[in-house]
Amino acid sequence: MFGRSRSWVGGGHGKAARSIHSLDHLKYMYHVLTKNTTVTDHNRNLLVETIRSITEILIWGDQNDSSVFDFFLEKNMFVFFLNILRQKSGRYVCVQLLQTLNILFENISHETSLYYLLSNNYVNSIIVHKFDFSDEEIMAYYISFLKTLSLKLNNHTVHFFYNEHTNDFALYTEAIKFFNHPESMVRIAVRTITLNVYKVDNQPMLHYIRDKTAVPYFSNLVWFIGSHVIELDNCVQTDEEHRNRGKLSDLVAEHLDHLHYLNDILIINCEFLNDVLTDHLLNRLFLPLYVYSLVNQDKGGERPKISFQVSLYLLSQVFLIIHYAPLVNSLAEVILNGDLSVFSSKVEQDIQKNSTKSSIRCFIKPTETLERSLEINKQKGKKRLQKRPNYKNVGEEDEEERGSEDNQDDLDKTKGTEASSKGIRTSSENEEIEMVIMERCKLSELSISTVTEQNTTDEEKSAAASGSEITNWNRPFLDMVYNALDCADDDYYALFVLCLLYAMSHNKGIDPVKLERIQLPAQHAEERNSYNHVLAERLIRIMNYAAQPDGKIRLATLELGCLLLKQLVFSKNGSIIKDVHLACLEGAREESVHLLRRFYKGEEIFLDMFEDEYRSMTIKPMNVEYLMMDASILLPPTGTPLTGIDFVKRLPCGDVERTRRAIRVFFMLRSLSLHLRNEPETQLPLTREEDLIKTDDVLDWNNSDLIACTVITKDGGQVQRFLAVDIYQMSLVEPDVARLGWGVVKFAGLLQDMQVTGVEDDSRALNIIIHKPASSPHSKPFPILQATFIFSDHIRCIIAKQRLAKGRIQARRMKMQRIAALLDLPVHPSTEVVMGFGHSSAATAQHLPFRFYDQSRRGSSDPTVQRSVFASVDKVPGFAVAQCINQHNPSPLSSPSPSSGSGSTGRCDSVTASSTSTPSAAQSPSGGNSAIKTPASKQLCLHLHRGSDGCSGI
Repeated sequence: MFGRSRSWVGGGHGKAARSIHSLDHLKYMYHVLTKNTTVTDHNRNLLVETIRSITEILIWGDQNDSSVFDFFLEKNMFVFFLNILRQKSGRYVCVQLLQTLNILFENISHETSLYYLLSNNYVNSIIVHKFDFSDEEIMAYYISFLKTLSLKLNNHTVHFFYNEHTNDFALYTEAIKFFNHPESMVRIAVRTITLNVYKVDNQPMLHYIRDKTAVPYFSNLVWFIGSHVIELDNCVQTDEEHRNRGKLSDLVAEHLDHLHYLNDILIINCEFLNDVLTDHLLNRLFLPLYVYSLVNQDKGGERPKISFQVSLYLLSQVFLIIHYAPLVNSLAEVILNGDLSVFSSKVEQDIQKNSTKSSIRCFIKPTETLERSLEINKQKGKKRLQKRPNYKNVGEEDEEERGSEDNQDDLDKTKGTEASSKGIRTSSENEEIEMVIMERCKLSELSISTVTEQNTTDEEKSAAASGSEITNWNRPFLDMVYNALDCADDDYYALFVLCLLYAMSHNKGIDPVKLERIQLPAQHAEERNSYNHVLAERLIRIMNYAAQPDGKIRLATLELGCLLLKQLVFSKNGSIIKDVHLACLEGAREESVHLLRRFYKGEEIFLDMFEDEYRSMTIKPMNVEYLMMDASILLPPTGTPLTGIDFVKRLPCGDVERTRRAIRVFFMLRSLSLHLRNEPETQLPLTREEDLIKTDDVLDWNNSDLIACTVITKDGGQVQRFLAVDIYQMSLVEPDVARLGWGVVKFAGLLQDMQVTGVEDDSRALNIIIHKPASSPHSKPFPILQATFIFSDHIRCIIAKQRLAKGRIQARRMKMQRIAALLDLPVHPSTEVVMGFGHSSAATAQHLPFRFYDQSRRGSSDPTVQRSVFASVDKVPGFAVAQCINQHNPSPLSSPSPSSGSGSTGRCDSVTASSTSTPSAAQSPSGGNSAIKTPASKQLCLHLHRGSDGCSGI
């Protein structure tokens, strides 16, 4: 029978094979089920194939033929599925049945068809069936089946799962029993199921969840999260050698998943569920475990504790992820203004004793498991009256006690004891909720008192925040946070404190009034005239430590400190920093300049590192959320790259990394200094995209040295182009058909990123590769041009090679001179002839190219464009000559990037032949000016070169 049926189902011959998806075929499958009601070894495969076939027909009928579901209901075919499960026919049949049911419910799209399948309560019978969950495959398909059903929940379908008369919700209660399953995918599926349930706006169902399951589920969930936190802390304490980073990363990822799950529940904004969850999180996890560990590191006490750095790290994650106002405000209030009385007022009591009140703010294990609590609630058996959807119902406990008394005769002594203890626990939980309400009232009173105290002057507020009135406050948590910013030895704790302050100031749920008590402005604070002097001084001290040669401050700590200082001293009207603090910051900046001078070298690698670090810093600014997802910062700072930790999160190793660090510190403190002084950046970056010649620019190439060549690309294409070399770029030009002497730029690349090699077999050819600037020091260079250039003869080939090679040297030398000017180092001009010409003293003092080709892009009809008249033309090989606009030269240390509309800033007249002396463009480290004299024999008549700053221009 099996062979014939399998062949028929799989596609045999004749009419049957052509009508697999049809009502007739479903009738045949029904006939097969009726003949095989008992599962045996002989018909097991046949039944599995039959179930699969029925599933395919139902999915087809959902989209094509409604009579299929009519027949399915008429014959009550779901009963066969249930009977097969109840026969304990083995894992093979169970797995296949769960798999096909999952596929069936995933693919049903019409609500009518879904109602047909969910009717008669057979699906709930499958949900509560006792599967062998020790089998991983059965567990996977079962939880996937529940998740698929939860995705179908809405106000209409929820009635098929939640029985209001029996007060039973099997889909939810069976799912949450696996909240602490060892397999992470099962736990994730349980979270998805619960969120899908909470999103359904059905008040009777939500009341059932609140009254029967919320407290047991949330209390066990909080204990489960806290247990993971303690395990995470143990991993940090025992892994100083970075050997268990994989396990530590998994534990951190699990904690992040928990926080996101809790935040998802709070975002649904079901008020009475949020109140219960907030109460358990504050009083059973965040306050007794996270916050209490900030000040009490005595491991010998009765309370569980975690290490200081782990506490700060986890609190930062809480404020970065959760934005539910009642929760984050209560938590921030304790950290910023609380003391140890929040714990001592609630004395710990022995849970095992029959006390009328359990401990409140303590991390304790629930008295009962979740599964046992659900069973006890189910045995109470009486349906509660419908109540308003508030979090506290008067008389609720009395009803429970009466219900337990009515059922006392039917329960044995053990069950009666458990029920009474459950009643006591419910009573204490309501008291906890009342405590949360009272705290909120106190906080609102504090807010009102704060408003009444706003008549004080800004100086008084600043003095109070700075600690002059600290005797009136007992804030051990805040004091510990401030003390951790002292990082003379290392920044292990300082990084976590900065992350915590950043997270609190950027949390949308925290009331800005609470932050203003310590004068920590929120992200979008109103106008103010004062700031926290203590915090500002601690931040500036971190910057001073970072600028020292032996500083132990990581780049991530410095960048985060710069972000917080900007936020601290900036208001809507600009910077409000005091002169003394600004002077201290300028001192730190000067220290960073002296530090970078120690690593300044004339080698090519320094220029590449300088530009790469600036590019990396601007392209990838710090993301605190990503930083706090990295478990490696929990371990003590290390200086070896062998750990694989990102460079900004560890200490430097070797001269190269110390150079990179010095460059980054210089950039950060320079940017911060300019920002606080409200001055624009005029010297960085060394190469600005807006100042470079770009593809399709139309320029005047009259009186320019152009070399004709044939460019053969890597893919074999050939094009005729003209090669032009400028101070920073090489260009490939195509003549403009509209105007004589004008050309269209088809390619432009930086000379400093170019490699030129000859071709052995052809003296007229050159291989040229130009790489795209790397986005990070570790990324592989990407070639933007890789081609063979063929010239008319070997002479032109030699000329082109010399111009490109010397142009590359000159471009890099000029950028190194600009770096020297940034570091106040003396600039030594080169007297050697580079690219076919020498430098006059004036040109050397500026050592910058000037951009003027914006005027050249205008049409010939533009009256503002003047054709230049060259009295004497001294051609400079590879340089284009363009229009001459009379303007004064900028000062040597002025911005190399004037506005694009300013035209040229170069000289059009020739330099006098007499001997002159021109001040140097930079000062010596001692502060004195050095004058450089240039003999008249070295001076040439120079024409205006195209380019606007030292960053570009062909």
